[in-house]
Amino acid sequence: MRNIAVFTGTRAEYSLLFFLLKLLENDEDINLQLFVGGSHLSYKFGHTVDQIILDGFEITQKLDFLLPSEDENTVAKSLALAITTASDAIVEHSPEAIVLLGDRYEALGVAQAAMLNRVPIVHIHGGEVTEGAYDDAIRHAISKLSHIHFTATEVYRQRVIQLGENPEHVFNVGAPGIDSIKQLSLLSREELSTQLANRLVKPYFLVTYHPVTLSKNGAVDGLKHLLLALEHFKEFQIIITYPNADHFGNEIIECLNRYAKQHQERVVLVKSLGQLRYLSAIKHAAAVVGNTSSGLIEVPSFNVPTVNIGNRQKGRIAGASVIHCEDNFEAILYAIKKAISSGFKNAIASTSNPYGHGGSSQAIYSKIKTTKFDGIIHKKFFDLSF
Repeated sequence: MRNIAVFTGTRAEYSLLFFLLKLLENDEDINLQLFVGGSHLSYKFGHTVDQIILDGFEITQKLDFLLPSEDENTVAKSLALAITTASDAIVEHSPEAIVLLGDRYEALGVAQAAMLNRVPIVHIHGGEVTEGAYDDAIRHAISKLSHIHFTATEVYRQRVIQLGENPEHVFNVGAPGIDSIKQLSLLSREELSTQLANRLVKPYFLVTYHPVTLSKNGAVDGLKHLLLALEHFKEFQIIITYPNADHFGNEIIECLNRYAKQHQERVVLVKSLGQLRYLSAIKHAAAVVGNTSSGLIEVPSFNVPTVNIGNRQKGRIAGASVIHCEDNFEAILYAIKKAISSGFKNAIASTSNPYGHGGSSQAIYSKIKTTKFDGIIHKKFFDLSF
């Protein structure tokens, strides 16, 4: 029996890992070790560990390291605790390898613990660029600590190789989040409304706005400009989800709570929709608005417009359904008007998603199953030929 560990620290990355987790769980030759931490364990962010349990997964160990504040110093301390708790879990459960996805500081802590305990790392979604957040540096750091890489496009695969990783261990498999879109039976609009207390009575925007961690004030002003712009679309309701547990996150949450309280007839504010409700909300939305990666990676599979605000996702590949705009009021207002125009919707009706069409989870699982991890722990820097 092979011990394969997977770490999840946020609602977003758990939903992307869901079908890979199912494949690993159902393999009689693999003992899935599921490490759960970060905002999953926080009631402030919806205590989404409950959803993991409801989905039928057995949690091997909870990694409780998230401190209550999100200023820079506290995030650094949470990272330090993540290394400590992850190292203890790795020593106790002795995984043959550990799977990490994305670019969060929580995952960086687990990666450092794994590296120091000589546990090979499988990294998903490396090679991407997001210039507006420190996630960009974290993503590349995790790539350098990792041994097997699964990227979402060929451009990203080449970038991981450019970082000095062996091409034989870097695989372009597309984005695993698209597997959920293809395989889940999504809710109808009426079913979604029922689960949101029958509050959806008009067309709506789906809004997620995260802190821009390399910005001076986390781009909180950009959120305020977005909320002002939304006042010009009274014929639409707004579903808003909470941001990540990052620096400036408290300011964004406070702003969103004030806005929701002032506009109770229009705004549905939720801490976490969960995978099924979130994807269903995308499907029936007039547009997805904000600065979340799902607006570029998953939303295009629905041919739903995305308004991507500011610099948080700057540098990431985007399809024709994505409208980029600055984070000022005029730019956001113009972009939303364009997104809901019949001309734009008709133009993107048959566009394809640059992040693939599904099958990523199966490809990742197949490679994990056939890889002898004890033979790849010693890495050499792969030099490009110039």
